[in-house]
Amino acid sequence: MADEKRFAILIDADNIAPKYINSILNEISDKGTITYKRVYCDWTGQAASGWKKVLLKHSLTPIQQYSYTYGKNATDSAMIIDAMDILYGGEVDGFALCSSDSDFTRLAARLREAGKIVIGLGESKTPSPFCAACNEFKFLDRISDDDEDDDAKESKSSKNSGKKSDSKTSDKQTSKSKKDDKDDETSVTPLDKIASALKDIILNSGESNGMDMGELGSRLQKRYPDFDTRNYGYSKFSIFLKTFDFLSMEHIGTSINVMLNVPAADENVENMIIEMVRSHGDKGINLGSLSSDIKNEFPTFNPKEYGYSKFEQYIRSIDALEVKNTTPLNKKVYIR
Repeated sequence: MADEKRFAILIDADNIAPKYINSILNEISDKGTITYKRVYCDWTGQAASGWKKVLLKHSLTPIQQYSYTYGKNATDSAMIIDAMDILYGGEVDGFALCSSDSDFTRLAARLREAGKIVIGLGESKTPSPFCAACNEFKFLDRISDDDEDDDAKESKSSKNSGKKSDSKTSDKQTSKSKKDDKDDETSVTPLDKIASALKDIILNSGESNGMDMGELGSRLQKRYPDFDTRNYGYSKFSIFLKTFDFLSMEHIGTSINVMLNVPAADENVENMIIEMVRSHGDKGINLGSLSSDIKNEFPTFNPKEYGYSKFEQYIRSIDALEVKNTTPLNKKVYIR
């Protein structure tokens, strides 16, 4: 297609394992056409052996970068220089930066400033600043479905058949794996934050009949670049949304609209508000003060959940109360 986006894939082989290559290529292929596929590391070192097996199979271009100082990662600067060269060449619409290294945070920000799409791909240990600097960030250890290269699987299989692994070593590895999984969970945006964002986005849309599901997903991704339903165990956004009891979905033509289930008026909240106003007698209570008092008593109270964009409109909906302007800038609430 003429309008298909073109992407450059730049892989930091010091931080990304070759078993993720299928996931990387599949993710970016879904976004557009891949025009550059470069892998950066010191190919003279032992650590590059795994990547050497997948180079020809996937038509990857190896970029040699010697480690000039022991213990220093030299691939970062090579990737950054190449990324800027490609940027100024004007031949791509976006970049896929494959690394778990936060050193690429500024590069991601700079590419976005130039109007390019930036997709980050790394493991869950990736620092949040790098994730936030990208348009989207994919956690490879969560979205990959055992995408090890065939050669790697075959090698592992032959090793397992040739000898029995020591049970103590196996237990230690299992324990370490569980610990790593637990640590990784902290890098993904918590589900309660996603839930809060969904409510906020739909409420702020101002649409009475809900919000288009595609638009909702797009806005959510802009708030949390690392958002991906697969991080939470779901393959489809629509199925993921069904897990929230405060949401409902309706088919309208060929699209799906997502709506908030507006709760019925909470009598406990209304009665508390009326009693607060009554306790001030004929003097009434300042609208701002009443709002603060209610939030102290009911921290989760939000007038938007009842269909009102402002606290004042919610108060006006209570028959026993009325709002009056005492000065041009001050409003008070009284018992009718």
